[in-house]
Amino acid sequence: MKFVIAPDSFKGGLTAKEVARVIARGLRRIYPDAQYELVPMADGGEGTVDALVSATGGHFVTARVHDPLNHLVDAQYGLLGDGKTAVIEMSAASGLQFVDHQTANPLVTTTYGTGELMRDAMGHGVSRMIIGIGGSATVDGGAGMAQALGVRLLGDDGKDIGMGGGALAELDRVDFSTIDPRLRHLRIDIASDVTNPLTGPDGAAAVFGPQKGATPTMVQTLDHNLHHFSREISAAGGPDVEHTPGAGAAGGLGAGLLAFTGAHMRRGVELVIEASHLREKVRGADYVFTGEGSIDFQTKFGKVPYGVAQSSKAVAPKAVVIVLAGNIGRGVEQLYAKDAIDAIFSTPAGAKALPQAMKDARNDIAQTAENVGRLIKASLNSRLN
Repeated sequence: MKFVIAPDSFKGGLTAKEVARVIARGLRRIYPDAQYELVPMADGGEGTVDALVSATGGHFVTARVHDPLNHLVDAQYGLLGDGKTAVIEMSAASGLQFVDHQTANPLVTTTYGTGELMRDAMGHGVSRMIIGIGGSATVDGGAGMAQALGVRLLGDDGKDIGMGGGALAELDRVDFSTIDPRLRHLRIDIASDVTNPLTGPDGAAAVFGPQKGATPTMVQTLDHNLHHFSREISAAGGPDVEHTPGAGAAGGLGAGLLAFTGAHMRRGVELVIEASHLREKVRGADYVFTGEGSIDFQTKFGKVPYGVAQSSKAVAPKAVVIVLAGNIGRGVEQLYAKDAIDAIFSTPAGAKALPQAMKDARNDIAQTAENVGRLIKASLNSRLN
């Protein structure tokens, strides 16, 4: 009997690695001698570095970089087990956790620290980067990241402009000539499911600016500045990224990565499935367990359980895919399909408030896994008899 266990984290409670171990613990009570493959998963957002480092036998690297307010902080990223791939969550250096309601100001916050993490990773000789771009505190179009990588953003006085989305109003010329040459030999994949363009009513400033502290007036200023930035990039010979789907992700960092590094936009869960070699590990599996904290019809659109299910069925059509979730929302019947999920189980033991459910998650998930294991064993025994 072969079990593959490939869950996402239970947000606010357990990491993907912890969830995988707990599921395995419950199943081992019934099948102590089975083969277990634990493959922690993520969708490109929070937890992606942890999941991929764990799944590939990689390690963490800590670098001293600048946070969104230009203060020095220690930030981590991952080097995967292949020794050639770095995984960076931009929020580790440029995330919302570095600001509060008093300091959040996308006119001044910068993605410079994200560029510093990229620069540090290139120093380890990687040939590929996966960059998750959720949870940013910035709306600078990736300008700070570009500055950290050597791009010069010059005002009409020939001097470098400042940092932050507000400073882009001073931009007169973009100089690509001083960009870090190592980028030419690097493949960068952006893990993001966001399809917003850089500017306009669905753009970075209008949609994401308010959650980063932007007032209505700031939103107008930032949107104008991002439009100006995109025009100057094109004028300098760069690509026109203003209306590219995903360019508005992470306050426009998507646009900056596309424009200055030649990055490729990919769905987060697909990148994680690929980098963790999930498909190879699923071959020959009898059962695939996956899960997430809360599941509903939206899981079909880029979330871990559905991605794991489809990938598993593609290489092991007879494998049964089972989801364990802390909460089952509406529309889950849409997730049941021949090439996707076979069964979904709720993990909490009885009705309880969210804080208590999170506190009990380890025991509840293990007990649910054991219960499902007992059901599997009973079903197999009935067939034999």
